[in-house]
Amino acid sequence: MRYITAGESHGPELTTIIEGIPAGLPLTAEDINAELFRRQTGYGRGGRMLIEKDKVRITSGVRHGKTLGSPITLCVENDDWKNWRTVMSIEDVEDKKRTLRQVVRPRPGHADLVGGMKYRHRDLRNVLERSSARETTMRVAVGAVAKTLLKALDIDVAGHVTMLGGIKASVPDGLTIKEIFERAEASEVRVLDPQVEEEIKALIDETKRKGDTIGGVVEVLVGGVPAGLGSYVQWDKKLDGKLAQAMVSINAFKGVEFGVGFEAGVLPGSEVMDEILWDENKGYTRRSNNLGGFEGGMTNGEAIVIRGVMKPIPTLYKPLQSVDINTKEVYKASIERSDSTAVPAACVVAQSVVATVIAAEILDKFPSDSFEELTQAMTEYREYVKNY
Repeated sequence: MRYITAGESHGPELTTIIEGIPAGLPLTAEDINAELFRRQTGYGRGGRMLIEKDKVRITSGVRHGKTLGSPITLCVENDDWKNWRTVMSIEDVEDKKRTLRQVVRPRPGHADLVGGMKYRHRDLRNVLERSSARETTMRVAVGAVAKTLLKALDIDVAGHVTMLGGIKASVPDGLTIKEIFERAEASEVRVLDPQVEEEIKALIDETKRKGDTIGGVVEVLVGGVPAGLGSYVQWDKKLDGKLAQAMVSINAFKGVEFGVGFEAGVLPGSEVMDEILWDENKGYTRRSNNLGGFEGGMTNGEAIVIRGVMKPIPTLYKPLQSVDINTKEVYKASIERSDSTAVPAACVVAQSVVATVIAAEILDKFPSDSFEELTQAMTEYREYVKNY
């Protein structure tokens, strides 16, 4: 399974092409739209979410509600395009119109300045239009297809916010992954701790009044994954490595950890390693899940637990110092429409990219020309692992 996305933030539309999905998987636009809607929710979102009502068009790879095994093309129109037709025109325009909404004062923390250097752009809008988090719309669309596949294979994905703006949310013990999903979705900030929800919302409001932004930490869990996905034989085949790369590829994500994460650096080994148990009905299990479902770059049958940290959004309504790339004079950075925080929405994006990596790994390991042969191969493999 592989995919590529295309499109600018204020261009006509966003597009992705997905290759490798088996034939015969039930898939509808509604499956994808439900995930796109989740991405647009969350306390702290800005005005763009009031403009865009993301709806997908499936233009290839699906017929009569089932995948064909051929490439799937998904498109999402940008409703705001009507206000940017001249600025983002595909065709050439007269000289005086080329400088409309031009950006020459790069924003600290964004791709603006370095991207302009790399691609030799003198209007940094050419950079920010693609480096914008609007691109994650299509990664959520791809993730929706991946989640549809995983759900059909009895693999559940959930996510929640563990910290936002320095306020930590506790996680109740004993929740199933489905319960975590339901509780997180019932919260405007996607936390499992209702006692801190109002405190977090108040902090978001105060941050917005100050023209500032805040970041946080999200956690993604995947249950039902069989042992043995990934490999120890080469560095680039380790599945936790692939997941880490996917997580930090999300806009503004700066770090990732599994299980107890960086706490493993201060705990003794006896409190980190997960003791192995045997059960006649379940097969091999672990007494704990401190390693987040991984050993040697491979899944061990426990739930995958991965966390990512998102920095504050670098577009500030109280902009930081910058330099005009033409005059080299000191100025305040340019201002674009932005959120005070996007951590609750980023939680949805994180679930999507994790689901995509897991789905791709499954399709790589098992015969998957058709969904029927994939399910048969998965069933046989799970039985083998249980009885190993």
